[in-house]
Parts: sequence; C-alpha cells; structure tokens
Amino acid sequence: MISLRPANERGHADHGWLDSWHSFSFAGYNDPRHVHWGPLRVINEDRVQAGQGFGTHSHRDMEIISYVLDGSLAHKDSMGNAASIVPGEVQRMSAGTGVTHSEYNHETDRSTHFLQIWIIPDTQGIAPGYEQKAYTEAEKRGRLRLVASPDGSDGSVRIHQDARMHAGLFDGDEHATLDIAPGRLAYVHLARGKAVVNGRALSAGDALLYADEPRVEIERGADAEILVFDLPRLH
Repeated sequence: MISLRPANERGHADHGWLDSWHSFSFAGYNDPRHVHWGPLRVINEDRVQAGQGFGTHSHRDMEIISYVLDGSLAHKDSMGNAASIVPGEVQRMSAGTGVTHSEYNHETDRSTHFLQIWIIPDTQGIAPGYEQKAYTEAEKRGRLRLVASPDGSDGSVRIHQDARMHAGLFDGDEHATLDIAPGRLAYVHLARGKAVVNGRALSAGDALLYADEPRVEIERGADAEILVFDLPRLH
C-alpha cells in the first residue's frame, strides 16, 4: 500500500513570525488519521521570519532532527551546545530525561526555512545528547545519502530508534531506489521541487506513506530535495 499525503491537506498554523505546516497531529492540529507513521511522529515545515524564533522550551524522550532548507537556525541548549545550522547540515538532539533549548533566525533580511522532525525513541530515560554533521551536495546528488541511523553508520548522526533517514537531490535523469525490508514501513517527504516517486508525481510538501511495499523508486526530479525514512512498525 502506498498512500498520498498531499501538501495542502496538512495542518497549518500562521503565527506571523512563524508559518508552519504539520504532516502529523501537532499542537492545535489534531487529525486522528495522521498521528504518526511507525515512530515518525512529527514533520513540521517551518518558516521563521527574520529576527524571530522559538524561545527556551523543554523536551523529553524524543529524537529531534533539524534539517535546514534555506537560511540559518541558531541553536542553544541546556547541554551547553551553541551552533548555527545551515543547509546541508543535520542536527540531532536526543531529549532523553529532559533538555531545554531555543532556536532563532538571527538573519536581518531573510526567513529561515527548515524541517523539524521528531522520532519516538526505542528507549526512554536516556541521557540527553547532541550531534551535528554536514553533508555536501555531491554526497546527495542523484542518490539517497544516509544521514541518520541507529548505529551512526556511513557518517550518519545516531538516533535511538531502529529507523533510518536518507536525503537526496534529483534532477532530470537522476534516479535512485531504496529497498524496504519485509514488515517495515517507509515515508517519503518531498522537501522542495518536483519528482516522480513510485509512479506518482509529487510537488513540494507532498508525502507518500508505504506499508508492505518492496521499495521506494525516485525519478524525473526537477530541483527535487527528498527525505526518505525507513521505519519499523510500532507494536
């Protein structure tokens, strides 16, 4: 089964300083049909206006990944980390027993466009952790580059769940496939551009949910940036 999640059917909240689209139930958006897909709990597409941001707030028992598409995102947390996340970088924060952090767009003349991704961990009560890595355009060009995994393989950031996140850039004849092991789920999110995925034409913000399917197939991209999640079923 492959189900389409159209971009315009996501939850939407416009706070002025923040324009946010929610792929899954979040804050004031509640959709019983879209609460999570396996352990994938949140994909928020956020645009933060210049000089604005999320003040200090807390999380616990969640794997939080930030993926910046345009602009930059300044991060500070209670673990002592202070960094700026820019396109090409993946930041992972394991909230564990509890962490506070803030995220700001310190640019004066442009918004920051990023994806906030939450994955439910397979173990609760771990010590909080932080990791940030950069991946070049060449590493993602015409292929699916592993950027998050449970064991940090191939230079990916390490998450506390049997889930894997890949990122790829596709144009023209570039194509890629990702096999899905029996019993597992997959989720494809088109972050920007257009592409044909398993025969379906997708535009920015669209997603596909996979269950009992053998593979993800990506082709005919046009300035496409794609995230693919390989996920376990939750029991």
